[in-house]
Amino acid sequence: MLKILSNRTYRHLLMAQIIALLGTGLATVALGLLAYDLAGSNAGAVLGTALAIKMLAYVGVAPIAAAFAEHWPRRAMLVTLDLLRAGVALALPFVTQIWQVYVLVFVLQAASASFTPTFQATIPDVLPDEDDYTKALSLSRLAYDLESLVSPMLAAALLTVISFHSLFAGTVVGFLVSAVLVVSVVLPQPAALARRSIYERTTRGIRIYLATPRLRGLLAFNLAVAAASAMVIVNTVVLVQARFGLGPRETAMALAAFGGGSMVAALALPKLLTLVPDRTAMLSGAGLLVLGMPLGALLDSLWPLLALWFVLGLGYSTVQTPTGRLLRRSSHAQDRPALFAAQFALSHSCWLLTYPLAGWLGARVGLAPTFLVFSLLAAIAVIVASRQWSTHDPDELAHSHDTLGADHPHVAAHGRKVGEHVHHYVFDDLHTKWPREP
Repeated sequence: MLKILSNRTYRHLLMAQIIALLGTGLATVALGLLAYDLAGSNAGAVLGTALAIKMLAYVGVAPIAAAFAEHWPRRAMLVTLDLLRAGVALALPFVTQIWQVYVLVFVLQAASASFTPTFQATIPDVLPDEDDYTKALSLSRLAYDLESLVSPMLAAALLTVISFHSLFAGTVVGFLVSAVLVVSVVLPQPAALARRSIYERTTRGIRIYLATPRLRGLLAFNLAVAAASAMVIVNTVVLVQARFGLGPRETAMALAAFGGGSMVAALALPKLLTLVPDRTAMLSGAGLLVLGMPLGALLDSLWPLLALWFVLGLGYSTVQTPTGRLLRRSSHAQDRPALFAAQFALSHSCWLLTYPLAGWLGARVGLAPTFLVFSLLAAIAVIVASRQWSTHDPDELAHSHDTLGADHPHVAAHGRKVGEHVHHYVFDDLHTKWPREP
């Protein structure tokens, strides 16, 4: 897997991602402490609002940013967004009002909603070989999981010698180093797109996404993943500290078990995906989520929880990691930023639904019924995914262009003057309807 690090461009981009993630992790810890400093016992409400703002920024900003970024150089855009995020992090220690936190959090997350899809869409162009790209997806998944484990520990260590305000300095440094690493490489720039209206550019990624059967299946998988991960993220502290009577250390252990399962799956997937199709692997991972969640209703101590969270982490990463392969397979290079932005917005829409629902149901009806409800939600999502994404899903599809003349360059390029031809089929200006299966 590490052989792909010999590619200098990818190596620098991966380092930029890891360093920026660590900086973001430090900011997350510092933001919680800042909320407590400003709001005292109401800090939970402040953080809850900030997280809601984060999700709304992710859902609303990503497609719009992708539309305006189509004609911008990717490197310049990524560096500008890193500098903007560094500026926001620099300002956070100086806020004195809660509303200022909300404004800065929105700007920070809007920049992240623009940065992440553009960054993700660049990697397939840097690593065109599918095996290399699969390994890159696994390393990216590992980076996210390691950040969730390392950032809190690093923050705890730093807080023994500095104030929480100084943690924001670590975030600033992370974004600045990320910008330097991006500047240090030349990024491929896809061919320019035809001029389109703002509406067409803003909605293009979502229109391609919803028109592609395998991606409609992916959207349903996103909902299954959101259901399981919401139960873990929202209700771990309730289970560990309220039900079991344990402390923050055991809560961290439980979250680490989930992250550990996710990392094990990420390490295994490059080999696994050479043996089984993406659809089979993702259905298997989603099956772990569906079968595992009802067991949450029976939990009565820490060790069974750790085992279950590890299994859910396996399923989570097995579904999540191949996502980039599907998006790459379903788009031309010039459409990838829009399509990755669509995935970013639609997947976070699922979390925007499941996060508050997991908390509200858990508080109102109890955790055991909530586990069962979320397992049912995940099961329905998996059924929808399997129906939308057919087992028969070849890259090349036979189709015809009734409105194109025999002298049209596209018709001529595929060796047929009239009638049906076959090639790798993705949605674009010439292919606007999925061919019927024979």
